[in-house]
Amino acid sequence: MIMLKHRPARDGQAVETLIGPHVTIHGDIHFRGGLYVEGRIVGKVQAEDGAAAMLVLAEQGSIEGEVHAPVVAINGRLEGDVHASEKVELARHARVHGNVHYKVVEMSAGAQLTGRLVHVDAAAEAAAEARARPEPRLVVAGGS
Repeated sequence: MIMLKHRPARDGQAVETLIGPHVTIHGDIHFRGGLYVEGRIVGKVQAEDGAAAMLVLAEQGSIEGEVHAPVVAINGRLEGDVHASEKVELARHARVHGNVHYKVVEMSAGAQLTGRLVHVDAAAEAAAEARARPEPRLVVAGGS
């Protein structure tokens, strides 16, 4: 039995959800709080708007898809863009293939990034995400 209280808490964020090493998820994930990934995710991983959230990708874990969260700590393999409104940590075994959008970045010796580091402030990131969302359309049917 794995007890979540033994998983590392980082930056004051407790781990609430664990995706274990023998789990593969195909599909998008929306989360709050701390998400610790030791398994594999094929899909977008997104913290809910306004939520205090942190994603930790363990050394043996992998994500194939975009990541959107305030705090992202990577020590595994990620193929996709990262959008962190607060902080990104690239640990020694991190292997990222995609662009990393960050406010603050910490990169350890040995981490590999194939992509660009893009510094953004929170206002610019919010504006970019708002532009990326489809606009609601109003369709008016009229007769003659």
